[in-house]
Amino acid sequence: MSNPVFSNSDVFGEPRRTAARRGGVGTAPAPQQGYGQQAPQYGQAPQYGQYGQYGAAGAQAADAASLENMYNAPSATTADTKRLTYDDVIVKTGGLLAVLVVVAAATWYLAPGLWPVGMIVGLVLGLVNAFKRNPSPVLITLYAVAEGVFLGGISAAFASFYDGIVLQAVIATMATFAASLFLFRSGRVRVTPKFTRWLIIAMVGYLAFQLVNLVLVWTGVLGGAGMRGGVLGIVVGLVAVGLAAASLIVDFDSIKRGVEAGVPAKFAWSAAFGLTVTLVWLYLEFLRLLAIFQSND
Repeated sequence: MSNPVFSNSDVFGEPRRTAARRGGVGTAPAPQQGYGQQAPQYGQAPQYGQYGQYGAAGAQAADAASLENMYNAPSATTADTKRLTYDDVIVKTGGLLAVLVVVAAATWYLAPGLWPVGMIVGLVLGLVNAFKRNPSPVLITLYAVAEGVFLGGISAAFASFYDGIVLQAVIATMATFAASLFLFRSGRVRVTPKFTRWLIIAMVGYLAFQLVNLVLVWTGVLGGAGMRGGVLGIVVGLVAVGLAAASLIVDFDSIKRGVEAGVPAKFAWSAAFGLTVTLVWLYLEFLRLLAIFQSND
């Protein structure tokens, strides 16, 4: 998968394999004595087991009552079985985004200069959470806090140069998320192995481009945003937004596979973390792209 949160998971995107099978072969019940047996002679008391055992009738009645109770009992829900549901993913994703937005707003007004700290801490926690086999709610929540510090500070910096850019980036991110979800749910875009391979290759190429551009800017070979400015910057920004949207669709497919496979409910934290990572990336790309458009006006 494109998102390391899902691609490194043992439960998302892969069919579950049963580790053990139920063993043991039951023995056939002993045949009951019935109408084919010889009747007792006159004056002789019937022996237990003849004409149907008295205890067998009681057992059959008890079994029938148990089956009736089982039939009338309510079906087990996902809450009872502790399996992943879409509601779990929605609630936890909403919670992480709420934490991120609150921390971002506080950072914007109180300490926007802390964004480099949030960026570094968020990167470290992002890598740790992405490669953990079992999700840690505490570390995932701390990641949301760190990203809130980063996004709050960097958004304040962009807003000081470009009016209304933050609101525009938020709306564009929400619209892209809704469009990606619609395309996935409607079946207009299907996640196939070919689609996934194409996305991985494209994302590796984009990452290589970003690293080269960063080195050229840091070494002074290129000024300003380097190759992320001007017409080329617009093209790269549009490609990056497209990659992030495609990554969202793959994330949706991974979550769908996890729900259908009945993975444990605790992996809702992994799904929420993966979606948050992609949404943060998408927001940053829109922020850069809108800044280029406004600087060219």
